[in-house]
Amino acid sequence: MGRMAATVASTLCLLIGMAPVAMAKDGRDDDDDGRKGRPDRIEEQILGKVLRADYDGLSNDLLTAGLGATGLTGAAPAAANPVAPTPEELRRLAIYNNYRALVDVSPGGGYGTLYGPLVGAGGQAAARDGKIAGTEYLALLDGKHGGKHDGHSDDDDGNSRVTVALQVPETFDPANACMVTATSSGSRGVYGAIGTSGEWGLKKGCAVVYVDKGTGTGFFDLQNRKGYTVQGEFVDADRTVEPLNFDPKIPGRELERYNKDNPNRWAIKHAHSQENPEEDWGTDTLRAIQFGFYELNRHFADEKAAPRITPANTLVIASSVSNGGAAALRAAEEDKKGWIDGVAVSEPNVNPKRDRSFTIQQGSGQPIAEHGRPLYDYITFYTLYEGCAAATSANARAAKVCTDLKSRGLINSGGPVEAQAAEAQEKIRQHGILPEQNVLAAFYWSVNVYQSVAVAYANTYSRSSVTDNLCGFSYAFADATDKPAPLPAANAALAFSGSNGVPPTVGIQLIRNGVSATTVGGVAAPMADVDGAVCLRNLWTAGDNSRKGGDDRNPAKRLSKGVEDVLTTSALRGKPAVIVHGRSDALIAVNHSSRSYYGSALKKRQNIRYYEVTNAHHLDAFNALPGFNAAFIPLHVYFIEGLDRLYDHLKSGKQLPPSQVVHTVPRGTGAPPITTANVPPIAETVADKDRITFDGSVLRIPE
Repeated sequence: MGRMAATVASTLCLLIGMAPVAMAKDGRDDDDDGRKGRPDRIEEQILGKVLRADYDGLSNDLLTAGLGATGLTGAAPAAANPVAPTPEELRRLAIYNNYRALVDVSPGGGYGTLYGPLVGAGGQAAARDGKIAGTEYLALLDGKHGGKHDGHSDDDDGNSRVTVALQVPETFDPANACMVTATSSGSRGVYGAIGTSGEWGLKKGCAVVYVDKGTGTGFFDLQNRKGYTVQGEFVDADRTVEPLNFDPKIPGRELERYNKDNPNRWAIKHAHSQENPEEDWGTDTLRAIQFGFYELNRHFADEKAAPRITPANTLVIASSVSNGGAAALRAAEEDKKGWIDGVAVSEPNVNPKRDRSFTIQQGSGQPIAEHGRPLYDYITFYTLYEGCAAATSANARAAKVCTDLKSRGLINSGGPVEAQAAEAQEKIRQHGILPEQNVLAAFYWSVNVYQSVAVAYANTYSRSSVTDNLCGFSYAFADATDKPAPLPAANAALAFSGSNGVPPTVGIQLIRNGVSATTVGGVAAPMADVDGAVCLRNLWTAGDNSRKGGDDRNPAKRLSKGVEDVLTTSALRGKPAVIVHGRSDALIAVNHSSRSYYGSALKKRQNIRYYEVTNAHHLDAFNALPGFNAAFIPLHVYFIEGLDRLYDHLKSGKQLPPSQVVHTVPRGTGAPPITTANVPPIAETVADKDRITFDGSVLRIPE
């Protein structure tokens, strides 16, 4: 679940997605997939045009948008006119921001020595400051209701469109083809994984397929009915001829009433599409692969010596991090047609089906039976209790949370605040959260990470409309008086490039409607919003009559069904899989995601490895901050190693190392430059004290 912002010698061509001559398993597939009327041929799912751009690796490129490894560490590239940026300016800034949001580029943190565009780059890329020449294809696919129309899908309802891209580096060899998926992390746009699996694939000479999985910068200005094209241009929805990434299509009178009562609000695609896009993250990743094969064969159509590129002669690795990692796992589970050869992911936000046939035990600690809780369960628990758990007598905001929880009977202690904090912390521990996660939890709560995730997922799982104002929350810019106001023009124009997909971002804040301090983490001192946290939690804890009975007008019932729809099977169809996860991840809890998924997969006799890394957390970019740099190492190092080891396994049959805990060494006081001594490799021969074991009833994780 990630979070964090010229001239071009490229030739931009507009290609209409025409049907090629008949070919087998090249991206066209005549078998009906039976998914809600969606046409199975990928070319019939394309809305509008496929955009092609050829990059020379000098003035512009696939990986760094012409910035090079050096430019990625510098100041953000500026648009000549910030209120009317060009598509290439938007792309460059999007790549800059998305790369830096997932990877620490600060001096001494590992960038340029352990990872980055120049590390492992060969040939011309090394001489070009890491720039990679090649061709990029960008397209918008329809959602769940497409049908034929002049070779393309009918324009769908605007809620569930998916942005895809294919990058073909100049080093791609059709005779030795490989492809890597780069599904966006968090709610990010199509370039959201460019610094993770995207970079790895490009440096290997693989084609890389990107997909925003139906989230992305699908923002919509309700007051002015403006949204974003596939290239990120901010346009009038009623005047543009280009299909929008997201158009909520709210009936006119309903929208008028909403705007009158709630002016200057924004609809956010991940939250408000009413489609629960997570349900299709795996399918969207498979569609990106299909798009990749389709465009690869068109790309090399004029080269008579080039073989037809198919899954049978192409090594395909599904990969990414966080939400993108979950999408890769889901894609492998759904891959009935054999598109994918293996999976390598990091910190996946995966929600395995409940499996109480085994427990999880770390060291000599108490075995945990209630593992595998869905994200919404533990995020809303964090949202409710972490403020009090972090409380001290000097922290008035957190102390107020304790007082409010006590008044509602949600904690028993009457004080002092330290005793109330200890009680709240114990509740969190009993919910399956590790002490190592608690180190960062207070920080996440204080900057509204938990609150923003909880609100977005409450809406998406319950398929709520923006006009529902679920639990009294909405999204808007907050002015100097902390009131909703129009978003500044430059913020709106550059949102495609600067946003992480879910507010707070690009100036759009999380709003509590009708209360005196309207924003949660806005311009003014933020409120301790226990009312909102209780409402969000109650959507999960509602009684059986509310969740399973009644009708679809009940948001708690819809939310329960929405969560059920995203649970994974842990059955990877025998494909080899590697998962790496940081033990200190305070966003995606290891007991409820990777550990639980791994155990369930072993019960199904899957070929899976799990590498848990100490002193690593969810957002490597934070390692650039004081304190973080001394205490944590970059998990990205192990994600790269996991990909390398899976690649070697698939190419040469080299055995994957056994599952293990990798004990790292923080940089320590003063944060001296990181070295390989801080991040030892995954061991091929594992000491007993580090080996993760499973006997069918207990998954044992070493300390």
